Amino acid sequence: MSHQPQNLSRRTLLLSALSATAVSALPGLALGRGQAAAGNVAPVVAGPGDATFAKLLDTFADEILRLSPSTATSLGLDKGARADLKSKLENVSRAGDAAWASQVKSMLKRLDAVDRVKLGPDAQLRYDTVRYAADEGVQGLRFSYGGAAGGFNGSAAPYPVTQQDGAIVRVPEFLHSQHQIANVADANAYLDRLTALARMLEQENTRITNQAARGIMPPDFIARTALGQLREFRKTPVGQQKLVQSLVDRTQKLGIDGDWAARAARLVERQVYPALDRQIKALAAATAKSTDVPGVHRLPDGDAYYEWALRLGTSTRLSAKEIHEIGMEQNLALQARIDTILKAQGMTQGTVGARLLALTKDPKRFYADNDKGRDELIAYCNERVEAIRDLMPKISRMNLKVPLEIKRVPIDIEAGAPLGYMNFAALDGSRPAIYYINLKSTTLWPKPELATLTAHEGLPGHAFQGAYLAERHDSLPLMSSLIGFNAFIEGWALYAEQLVDELGLYARDPFSQIGYLQAQQFRACRLVVDTGMHAMKWRRDQAIRFLVENTGRGEQAMTSEIDRYSVSPGQACGYKVGHNEILRQRERARAALGSRFDLPGFNDALVQSCGVPLTVLPSVIDRYIAAAQRS
Repeated sequence: MSHQPQNLSRRTLLLSALSATAVSALPGLALGRGQAAAGNVAPVVAGPGDATFAKLLDTFADEILRLSPSTATSLGLDKGARADLKSKLENVSRAGDAAWASQVKSMLKRLDAVDRVKLGPDAQLRYDTVRYAADEGVQGLRFSYGGAAGGFNGSAAPYPVTQQDGAIVRVPEFLHSQHQIANVADANAYLDRLTALARMLEQENTRITNQAARGIMPPDFIARTALGQLREFRKTPVGQQKLVQSLVDRTQKLGIDGDWAARAARLVERQVYPALDRQIKALAAATAKSTDVPGVHRLPDGDAYYEWALRLGTSTRLSAKEIHEIGMEQNLALQARIDTILKAQGMTQGTVGARLLALTKDPKRFYADNDKGRDELIAYCNERVEAIRDLMPKISRMNLKVPLEIKRVPIDIEAGAPLGYMNFAALDGSRPAIYYINLKSTTLWPKPELATLTAHEGLPGHAFQGAYLAERHDSLPLMSSLIGFNAFIEGWALYAEQLVDELGLYARDPFSQIGYLQAQQFRACRLVVDTGMHAMKWRRDQAIRFLVENTGRGEQAMTSEIDRYSVSPGQACGYKVGHNEILRQRERARAALGSRFDLPGFNDALVQSCGVPLTVLPSVIDRYIAAAQRS
């Protein structure tokens, strides 16, 4: 699934959290304090330039937070010297783009002035990581519909408003779940953000119209879903709107006096809704002549854009053709493993995909498609979290607490939202990690697939990654929470799925093990369809059919997934490419260390890197191997 924080735009996607999805790349300059508890760590060797470089990273972090106020809120950093950020949202206008462009170019220039030779080994690793992100951001300046922030959030998002992107998709839940209210100032900041929301909508409207004039608009099937969501949102009476009710409910509960209902309603009625009306009109006009071609190859300079998107999504230089072939090969290998288990359960007739699809038609595999069933589904996911907590000593020695809340994707955005995603916990402990599951219909989630989803989004997946950043933040530079490398983040989450299988979670549950293997196979198939659509000119129906026939998942769920890949080119490729590289590095470490190889130590070395490009990952494991050999 996706680590996808509920934030304000795809370009702040991983800045605020892990996304699939969501929302972590700069390891602490001194890994020592965080790693010492795990053992098998390289000693911290400082270089003469480390202190100056650490200050530079702090400067970078502050500058990035100024460009992304919602990130400051998500991380619990909108206080003290940054308290003014609590009343602001991102600038998504051309001026905002220009600010990001200046930022990445300035960062590269200042990194050029750093003498890397004078940095210690840890600092050199951080230098390489930051430089990779800044360089990819500069590369993205070539594309008027790309974005300089791409190098930092690991995501290409060519369209400002889609079924999963844009202010209306992100801001209401962000304000409800992440904007903390404790006093009058916080409530007033909430109102300021309602005004900022209207401004964001107008900025998006301008971008929609300008891009359409240059032939840049989402496919017609994306436009239909997005417009449907916007119109449904607009139908809600002002007094019942979440934007109003969230503020009213929380101020009443805390006894914060003020005319909050009337003030919020007035802003929604006079500013937000009129801007939304204009957005509906602008998006409808811009996409009136859209086609059903899903790939970005149809956009100006689209082939080069997809090459860049793949670099963001995988942090490798693998070509679309290479990725496509990897997906085809691993799909077949995983199908063979599933076939063996299906036969052991007496299911022998038809293709693997057909037998898996037949399972999805068994009502016993699903919770009731009503509110009671949804509650039972979430309760089961919470039970799986506790079962995995019992396995954690075999996975890690860090003893992280990992507070975690599981919630349904908000109803007003579920039609276009991913099937599952994660918001990292706030660094100050004010908010736990939130794992969202899309329950538009419970038939999206067969019971045997829920344990794997929980391992991916929760423990030991995304929530565990984020918990390290939050629970060890005092020993890590702030930049460690402000950059995300999609392939590492999602690769770790797939690896987490594998860990719980290896440790016996499904030992007496063959159908849940099938669900796990099916999830891995699904990620292999993503490599095929993403490259198929964007590089090989596959049709949407062709991509949907490939997923349904090969993975045995339902057409509704696979249509949602294909639509997601259509507007986030390259992102879906990071999962399996990252997983493959982590496994390759694990086998390399095991071969080098023999009996000294220690699974928790290896896992902790990965997580304590805070996330790196796959091109830098071998250096992380080199350090783990060297430390283990000395121990």
